[in-house]
Amino acid sequence: MRSCALAFTLLAFPFLGSSGDWGKASVDKAPIVEECLDLGASISFGYSSDYLYKGYLFGGDTVSTQVNYSFEGLSTLVHLGIGYANVVSENTFANVANDDLALSARADLPSFAGIDAAVSYTYHSYPEGTDSIFWPTGHSELGLHLARDLAVAVLKFDLAYNLTLPNGWNGTVPTLGNQESGAWFWDLGLERQFELIGQGVVLAGGVAYADNYWGLAPTSESGGRSSGWNHYYLRASVPVELNCRTTLTPFVGYSGAPDSWLMDGAPDWANRKAQSDVLHGGVNLSVSF
Repeated sequence: MRSCALAFTLLAFPFLGSSGDWGKASVDKAPIVEECLDLGASISFGYSSDYLYKGYLFGGDTVSTQVNYSFEGLSTLVHLGIGYANVVSENTFANVANDDLALSARADLPSFAGIDAAVSYTYHSYPEGTDSIFWPTGHSELGLHLARDLAVAVLKFDLAYNLTLPNGWNGTVPTLGNQESGAWFWDLGLERQFELIGQGVVLAGGVAYADNYWGLAPTSESGGRSSGWNHYYLRASVPVELNCRTTLTPFVGYSGAPDSWLMDGAPDWANRKAQSDVLHGGVNLSVSF
C-alpha cells in the first residue's frame, strides 16, 4: 500500500494546536491523504507491431488486453489471468492464427537457495478460428518458472510442457496414431533494471530451445528437425509511472535465429521475408487497483 501524499501531514503535525485562539480548536488545513489501495487486480492494453509466440511470427500489427487478479488469502499467492490478442492487419497470405485467447493460473512456490519459483497452467484458444492443418484450435501448457537475483541482473528460467502440440507444418492433417503429442520449450534469460537520466530502463535478453514443439516437415530448411535451438531475443523497455496506479511502457525488441536454428527454417505463414531477424516494438498501458 503506497501513500501518494504524506509530506504535508508530517510537516503540519508539530504546529497542530499552536495556531488560532486559545480554547478554540485549530483548523487543520493539511490536504486529504489519498492512498493507492492495492486490491491485487490489474488491467492492461497494448499494441505491438508484430505478433510473436515463442519466437514464431504469426502476424503483424496486434492489439491486446490482459486482466489479472492475485489472491493473497491462500497458503500461497495465486494469480489468475485472461488475455486476448488480435492481429488487426490482414496479411496477403493466410495466417495460422489471427487471434489468441489465453486463460492462465499461476501459483508461487516457497523460495529456496535464493531462487523464486512458481508453477502455471495456460490454455490457448482462437475465437476467430485457425487453419487446423497447421495449428490446433486449442492447446494446454504446464509451466515451471524460476528466478534468481544475481545482483548485476536477474537470471530467469521458464520451462513449458505443452499437452497438445506439435501439429504439422507440412499441410498434412495429423491423424490418431501418427502424431506424437507433448512438447517441451525452454527459455533462459537475463533481465537488468537501471536508471538512465532519471528514468527506469529494463533490458532483457535470452535464448530458447524447443523439443518436439513445432513438428517441422521433412522438407523444411531445418531438415525436418523438431528439436533444437529455437531463437534468441533482446528487449528494451521504459516503464513510465504516470501515477501510483498507471504505468505506460514503450518497448522495442529483436528476435533472431542463426543458420540451422528452428526459426531460421520455419515456414513463413505471416508473409514475411523470414521468421528470424524480426525487429518489433510497441507500447503497453497498465492500471492496477
